[in-house]
Amino acid sequence: MRDFKTARAPEPNGKWLRLRVKLLAFFFVGLLLAALGRAVFLQVYERDKLRGLAQDQYVRQIEIPARRGDIFDRRGTPFAQSVEVDSIWVDPSMLPDVKQASRSLAKVLKLDVEDLYARLSRAKRFAWVKRQVTPREVEAVKGLGLPGFGFTKEPRRFYPQKELGAHVMGMVGLDGHGLEGLELAFEDELSGQNSRLSGFRDAKGRKLLVSGAPDTLERQGASVTLTLDRHLQYVSEKALSRAVEESKGVAGMAVVLDPKTGEILAIANHPRFNPNTPGQEARASIRNRAALDAFEPGSTMKAFVVAAALEQKAIKSEDTFFCENGSWGVGKHTIHDTHEYGWLSPQRILQVSSNICAAKIAQQLGRERLVKAYHDFGFGERTGLSLPGEARGSIPFPKAEVSLATQSFGQGMTSTAVQLASAWGALANGGLLMRPYLVSRVVDPDGVVLLENRPTEVRQVVSTATARKVISMLETVVTKEGTAPKAAMEDYRVAGKTGTAQKADPVARGYSDKRLASFVGVVPAENPRVVILVIVDEPKTDVYGGLVAAPAFKEIATAAMAHLAVPPSREVPLPPTALPVAAAQPPPAKAVPARPMVEEAVAENVEPGSIRVPDVVGQAGREAVTKLLSSALEPHLLGSGRVVSQSPAAGSLVEKGARVTLELAARQ
Repeated sequence: MRDFKTARAPEPNGKWLRLRVKLLAFFFVGLLLAALGRAVFLQVYERDKLRGLAQDQYVRQIEIPARRGDIFDRRGTPFAQSVEVDSIWVDPSMLPDVKQASRSLAKVLKLDVEDLYARLSRAKRFAWVKRQVTPREVEAVKGLGLPGFGFTKEPRRFYPQKELGAHVMGMVGLDGHGLEGLELAFEDELSGQNSRLSGFRDAKGRKLLVSGAPDTLERQGASVTLTLDRHLQYVSEKALSRAVEESKGVAGMAVVLDPKTGEILAIANHPRFNPNTPGQEARASIRNRAALDAFEPGSTMKAFVVAAALEQKAIKSEDTFFCENGSWGVGKHTIHDTHEYGWLSPQRILQVSSNICAAKIAQQLGRERLVKAYHDFGFGERTGLSLPGEARGSIPFPKAEVSLATQSFGQGMTSTAVQLASAWGALANGGLLMRPYLVSRVVDPDGVVLLENRPTEVRQVVSTATARKVISMLETVVTKEGTAPKAAMEDYRVAGKTGTAQKADPVARGYSDKRLASFVGVVPAENPRVVILVIVDEPKTDVYGGLVAAPAFKEIATAAMAHLAVPPSREVPLPPTALPVAAAQPPPAKAVPARPMVEEAVAENVEPGSIRVPDVVGQAGREAVTKLLSSALEPHLLGSGRVVSQSPAAGSLVEKGARVTLELAARQ
């Protein structure tokens, strides 16, 4: 019998089944290999990238701003410092109602509601609410009880002297970078270097752990020491502001310079501004006019014309010049003097400030030598004060006769206040021009000196004999017959020169009726210690430098001589009550020759740097201030009228520069 089972052909599905099993096995092996390859790729080749992505989920790089370096005056008094203050930020996604939160925040922080709402609406996870806030504002925000807020410490620039020296210091922005003045000029040195720290955060972005704080020295910027003297800066700014306000001027400048070293002891500007609140000040108030503005200096330039002519032997001190009785035609133009003068010597020309005779001396000197003399005195080139935007000034070559004439009395050329003071410093320093400088040294936190300025001789402009001769001539300017008797001092010899320059009108291309009144002087004249320049822009009560600027010069000079302990040029006369009081004293046990009371006061054993407070009770406020300033003390007034009390009391022994509080009251 036939076996049909053994004779039956194999089913074709068995082949396909084995094929499917093999294909499925290859597929899973391929997947396994792909997964293995992907794992190797991720673990080996993409390891660093993935690690960084993972760390971004819980690790945050925190930037710690550097603490900006300090700025000091020559005696170590801080002008600019940095303090740590709070700044407020928020995660807007955590706020239940952004609009309502904006209203609440704007109310306690005094912000604009619409602006704050717009900023919070645009942001996703981070937005600044307000930076550099007060502790009271921090507590007010915490009191709202809103979620998502954070508080971080940021360095804020603080100017402890407020308006004092503000134009020189400049200011910084909210980001801590310098915007004006020395803050901008020394940005790299002052700013220091920011630090970065790694910290952990949770799913809501809250900081959980931060590594140790960096060394403060690594975050500290370099410190800058200036040549400015805080006391002289204070006196200069007060005197300048008073001069501008009393003359109803629009602005003013003042410079106090040491002619022997070139150090700038004070540089004042008016209007003043407070760099702690820069947003409240007009842009014009922030500009450092004394360094940035170039102006036509006027008759203060006549001293250089006479000095150059004497040095070049173009004239002699005994020569005389005819001043045309006050009016002189030069081409199509006419030059005028304020008074009608006939024949004058160089000394009288400076004393009465004759434009006509100054122009005739310039003719004797010649165009080339006049321009060269101006350049030798430092005009037409930057002084290098380290202040950004310092003006150069200009000395155009006087091709026309009238240009030569006008340049001889400071019109048709421009200069900065610092250039003018520096040039006068050359006359005061025996004809030797010193480079003016404002920054004494820059030192990093490790004590390494990055920059140090020392007295630097530029050139010998005129001989010592010529310089002394011109200074002697300029002493007559402050006499009754001169143009500035208000600059004369009782105890010190003063040499100076007035200036009353017409201001150019760029629209009409001529000169306007506005004036620039100035006075520059050296004191003591026999051995100059300071050069003081005062300029009042557009005075309205009077336009002459001898009436407007000279009194401010005298006020600054009086305080400077006392502060610098300069001995008087002449003996101080005894007060009328001195001799009777001295006679009333009991005779000494031993026969000792009687000495004047002045000698006894000088011989009193007082510690160096100390001074006795003068008695100003009963005096008018201005008289008391002048007396305290002349004693190198800082007055602080409360009220108005006459002084009814003072603290410290009269006769107290205090340090120079100490504050004396005066209580004033009007008579009933």
